Amino acid sequence: KGGKGSSGPWCPPCSPRLPWQRGSASIVAKRAYTAQQHIRYNPVALSGFGRGRRSVRDAANGTRFGGLLRRHRLAANLTQQALAVRAHMSVQAIGMLERGTRRSPRHDTVVRLSRALGLAPADAEALLAASFDAAIPETNGDAGPPAARRTLPRDVATFTGRHAELEQLLAVVSDVASAGRAVAISAIDGMAGVGKTAFAIHAAHRLAPDYPDGQIFLDLRAHAAGLEPVEPFDALGRLLLTAGVGAQAVPPDLDARMALWRDHLSGRRMLVVLDDAAGNDQVRPLLPGVPGCLVLITSRRRLSALEDVRPVTLRTLPPADAADLLTRLVGPAERRSDPAAVAELVELAGCLPLAIGLLAGRLRSHPAWTVRHVVEMLRASQDRLAELHAEDVAVEAAFELSYRDLRPDLRRLFRRLGVHPGREIDRYAAAALDGIDPAEAARRLDGLYGDHLVDEPAPGRYRLHDLLRAYARSLAARDGSADGAVDRLLDYFLGALALASRHIARRDPPADCPPARGADRAPDLSTWRAAQVWLETERGNLGACFDHAVAHGRDRHVVELARGLHAFLDMSGPWDQARTVQRAALDAARRSRDAQAEADALNDLGDVQRRTGEHEAALASLGEALALTRRIGSPAGEASALKDLGDVQRSLGDYRAAEASLHEALALHRRLGSRLGQAATLNCLGILQGITGERPAALASLTEALALARDSGYGLVHVNALNNLGCVQYQSDDFAAATVSLTEALALSRQLGIRLGQANALVNLGHVQRLTGDYPAATRSLTEARTLFQELGNRFGEASLLHELGTMQHVTGDYAAATRSLTESLAIFRRTGGRDGQANALHDLGVVQRLTGDGAGAVASLTEAGELFADLGDAAGRAQVLRELGVLRLDAGDVAGAVTHHRQAMALAEEAHSPLERARAEEGLGRCLLRDPEPGEAMALLRRALAAYERLGVPDAERVRDTLEDYQ
Repeated sequence: KGGKGSSGPWCPPCSPRLPWQRGSASIVAKRAYTAQQHIRYNPVALSGFGRGRRSVRDAANGTRFGGLLRRHRLAANLTQQALAVRAHMSVQAIGMLERGTRRSPRHDTVVRLSRALGLAPADAEALLAASFDAAIPETNGDAGPPAARRTLPRDVATFTGRHAELEQLLAVVSDVASAGRAVAISAIDGMAGVGKTAFAIHAAHRLAPDYPDGQIFLDLRAHAAGLEPVEPFDALGRLLLTAGVGAQAVPPDLDARMALWRDHLSGRRMLVVLDDAAGNDQVRPLLPGVPGCLVLITSRRRLSALEDVRPVTLRTLPPADAADLLTRLVGPAERRSDPAAVAELVELAGCLPLAIGLLAGRLRSHPAWTVRHVVEMLRASQDRLAELHAEDVAVEAAFELSYRDLRPDLRRLFRRLGVHPGREIDRYAAAALDGIDPAEAARRLDGLYGDHLVDEPAPGRYRLHDLLRAYARSLAARDGSADGAVDRLLDYFLGALALASRHIARRDPPADCPPARGADRAPDLSTWRAAQVWLETERGNLGACFDHAVAHGRDRHVVELARGLHAFLDMSGPWDQARTVQRAALDAARRSRDAQAEADALNDLGDVQRRTGEHEAALASLGEALALTRRIGSPAGEASALKDLGDVQRSLGDYRAAEASLHEALALHRRLGSRLGQAATLNCLGILQGITGERPAALASLTEALALARDSGYGLVHVNALNNLGCVQYQSDDFAAATVSLTEALALSRQLGIRLGQANALVNLGHVQRLTGDYPAATRSLTEARTLFQELGNRFGEASLLHELGTMQHVTGDYAAATRSLTESLAIFRRTGGRDGQANALHDLGVVQRLTGDGAGAVASLTEAGELFADLGDAAGRAQVLRELGVLRLDAGDVAGAVTHHRQAMALAEEAHSPLERARAEEGLGRCLLRDPEPGEAMALLRRALAAYERLGVPDAERVRDTLEDYQ
């Protein structure tokens, strides 16, 4: 078939010497096209793909081509690197084609590969045909929803051996999956450095198509040097975050986290890799509760007490596989030239993959070295190896060899990386750690990365392996520079945190506060978006640095880190962590006898306690902060404490005390010239004035707060001012203006990533949408808000939302759901001490009870609500209660009593400046008077109510219009 007179190697179809091949290729292409059309228009043809054994999946995902390519390459005695050079391709592309992750090789790619391999015509035709088969799209008629998360680290192209263990694991998974009665759990155990993680990742990538809803990787840190193993409580929080639940949604107790995690997995097919587990107790709470998921666990311990676990034990590589791994990493020439030295080297390395990889890295970076030279170096270190435990012998020797070969500046950075409290580091933090500039730090990190002493899990972010971390830390301890390096690192995080937090500041920095020492090494955080990304990226490092400072008695850093973290944790949560941080800061301030720091910590602690609904504790903390600031003569601290104290007093319904605190705080802020303090205090004052019916004063306060926030760029205060202004506007029945303000608050909150601001804006918008009759929009707003409040752990906000949701369920006729929502709202308000919330929930619950025939329950709820409104001085609330009691009287036939209640309600509504409530009282009075023989006054009252409803644009108008038409 090679053509007349052909005696040389086969040439691909682009060669003019082989015209037959073009026709053959077109036949193959036609067959591939026909197959594509069949699948495209007959999806049932491949509906079972992805659910059968591996051989079935291979036919659809391109591994037939990859396997054929690999066989030809090995037959030609070529490495992937050698083939890549011959074919003018990248090594990565060759690896992707062989693994089948790249499923559609181009025609010219196959041509180049065929030439580079020197294939015979028949083999070349088969490879070309396989490439057409690989282009056929995979179809899965039963595919689940798109995967929510895929956080597996990459699979390495040089993974070697483990065929028996992999087949054992795949068989276990297949058996359990086919039974369908349990969660598939496989524990991969073995000594340190044996490749448990690499094996688990490799297996997970092989199994990933069978778990389309996500593949999650979590490091449990059982053997991370200097770090405690991850507690199940924290591990569940990280799993929930990775699975897509917001950072603020982490429940405050272990059982709730377990329930939320298992609920999230229910009905999904997800694969979870739990790496480096400490033991059964750490893992058991993390396991799914229903079939359909797969869990791969790696551990240095045998997890024999874990129910239903299928163990896969990894031992060191067989000598042949170990030699193959070294050969693949450094190239085949060494093995051919000195196979005995290769065998001796992997023996000295204990056939441990980690040690082999590091030694291969040294060989690649030193072209002058030979395997024999490295063997002799290891022999010289044999006494040291003999003193170590068996599982660490080869790894420690490899570490020492790698370290010895570094330049002095890279050695120093490597040592200091070992004392970094966090798991990852970027060039800016590394610069602070090593006392160099960020550009030089980036070059040195890249040097360590090239020597395989650090990994790069994300662009520009580096991480030490846990064993390397322990080795680096031991070197730093001998060096004696660890304390200075950690001080510089903590100062850097303080400086960068100060720069990032200024966009969301809640108070002015102290007037005598010097510039943060680490700010000069920080990245550009001049915009809120950059600051937000930095804060979220460094959240783990900031927490680790704070914990390190606490554990090592660095009280100055504890206090300053807590002060810097407060605004960020207040905005994004979780609030239980914020509370822990401020309590630690309070202890540190008291130990160091720093009265101003103690006052700040008490103030921030009280603020967090208010967020979490611990109002009595918040009163105590803020009262202590206020007394301390007055004693030490800190007017700025006094103003801040007074503002937060007024906010708590308002939440508890003590409006007079709240008004006094807020006015005093505002006067201090004006005297100090603090625009941020004025804006924040005016915000709180506007809320209070709106509640107490001082609508003009509330509008003035909030308008001034909004102007200050806009002019000064205080994003958080800006959002709050818009939200609160919208509330007062709808309380004044100006629904159009309220919609504008609240829509702007929602948009700005989303832009800035302020989740609490989003939730509040959505609740308030839902209220306006309900009042104006747009019930579908109200439902959407409230549903989204509830999710946000739950993620934040904001029980007080959730109670307000439940109240609004119950009210909307009432107006849409779902009385059973309304009763449940309002009852739950009332219970939360009772627990958190929100008296105004209790009063409103009781009122609306009484309305539903009346409509469902529970007259006695309605009277009890309304009476209690009226007493609370009276104590709070809420005239509009009292008007609502009297109007509903009037309806109850009318239903009972007591017309005179009903008339009295409605007239009282009209007077109170007038006092409260509430046109909507006055119109409703007029409507109720008109309905009472319709029973008179001369209904003239009744008709006049109903017409006035109708005119008010139409002017306000509320759906109540339709009800009155129908009544007037029916009567006429």
